[in-house]
Amino acid sequence: MSAEHSASPSETASWLRAQPALTGSAPPLDAATLPPEPVTLFRDWIATASSAGVPEPHSATLATVDGDGIPDARTLILKDVDARGWAFAGPRSSRKARQLAARPAAALNFWWQPLVRAVRVRGAVQEASAAESAADLAARSAAARDGIADGAWVLWRIVPDRVEFWQGSTDRNHTRIVYERAEHGWILNAWGSLSGAGRRA
Repeated sequence: MSAEHSASPSETASWLRAQPALTGSAPPLDAATLPPEPVTLFRDWIATASSAGVPEPHSATLATVDGDGIPDARTLILKDVDARGWAFAGPRSSRKARQLAARPAAALNFWWQPLVRAVRVRGAVQEASAAESAADLAARSAAARDGIADGAWVLWRIVPDRVEFWQGSTDRNHTRIVYERAEHGWILNAWGSLSGAGRRA
């Protein structure tokens, strides 16, 4: 559909509905192999995406909320993931930095289309130490560091209260694996075509 083509909403809706969906090939999953916490499963999924040739598997959409409660989103690169959370970075002068200072909560969404897989991470956001932020800036190329003053670069972490792993299925019986933070660890729930799915604490 060309940019010059002016379509009515019904024509656009028909065109969109005709586009292929769920065209990837989902890897096998077994509930018995799921780890008790989400970081291990995320590392496995992102490594699988990389091995499968998914371009830039570490890119994700970060959603924040501004002072008026209006959501905002942008694509960025994941910097690290461990028990402390999912890390990302940016200039302190950026819009996301201002939004996070006012409302320190966010969500990340990863989409690996060839594997029909997505991961959603949401929770509170914490600013890393000045040393960690400086180390992240130092790891960037000289060109990427140009013009960024000391203290003007920030590393943040989403400390998740919920992480959802989604795998699509052509029969629409999509698999959802959800980790929710509890007082003493994680509660794991799984639904869909995943063999042995159910609730685990």
